[in-house]
Amino acid sequence: MGESEFVRIETGTAEAVATLRLDRPKVNALNSQMVAELHQAADELAARTDIRAVVIWGGPRVFAAGADINEFSGMDAVGARSLSRRINDACRALEQLPQITICAINGYALGGGCELAMSAEFRLVGESAVLGQPEILLGIIPGGGGTQRLSRLVGITKAKELIYTGRNVQADEAVAIGLASAVHPDDAVYREAVKLAARYAAGPAALPLAKQVILDGFSLPLDEALALEVEAFAACFDTEDARIGTASFLEHGPGKAQFTGC
Repeated sequence: MGESEFVRIETGTAEAVATLRLDRPKVNALNSQMVAELHQAADELAARTDIRAVVIWGGPRVFAAGADINEFSGMDAVGARSLSRRINDACRALEQLPQITICAINGYALGGGCELAMSAEFRLVGESAVLGQPEILLGIIPGGGGTQRLSRLVGITKAKELIYTGRNVQADEAVAIGLASAVHPDDAVYREAVKLAARYAAGPAALPLAKQVILDGFSLPLDEALALEVEAFAACFDTEDARIGTASFLEHGPGKAQFTGC
């Protein structure tokens, strides 16, 4: 990606896996520049055919403690609307990546940090991770998708409770309510995320098709969503991986195919 101060794309940890690394000391607070760099990184990753899974990580101490509150000082409704749109655009670009996306969360993922994490498909949390949407404590509401994605992940009643109170969610509760997929020791969460990403990166070309049809169909009436599935199912049969998978099943049984991603 172009010159970037706070966000970088790292490769080499596992085949076809990239890490989207947040690095704005001390707590990865999301300011306007960092949001722009996140969007730029998402655009670059979307064009990378050599990358098939992405781990989003803020480092071993903190994922992202929230928006940079210094930018809120003196902000009016016009500025707030612009900021909210830019954060939402960056998170949406990450959410719609063709690659499978996994957040590895150490420490705090609060406010905009939690919203960023929810734009990934899976969230693995360290034992000391803390998630939440505390914006109400500032007299505002989430502005980067928190009111919508949290409701979709944990249900509307639980989302209301978390947003209305602004309370923190510890790692075990995050897993119990569906906000996170699994909890791991703090020093293992990134490694486990890379391991999971590598598993998906070795999957067939059907994986991004499945991701896209799930995303696109989620908010549609059932008949329209099913029509999307029909087309995606048909598209699978134009891939080499479908031929590889079928032949492998017939010859060796399930689960032994070596896919190419094509």
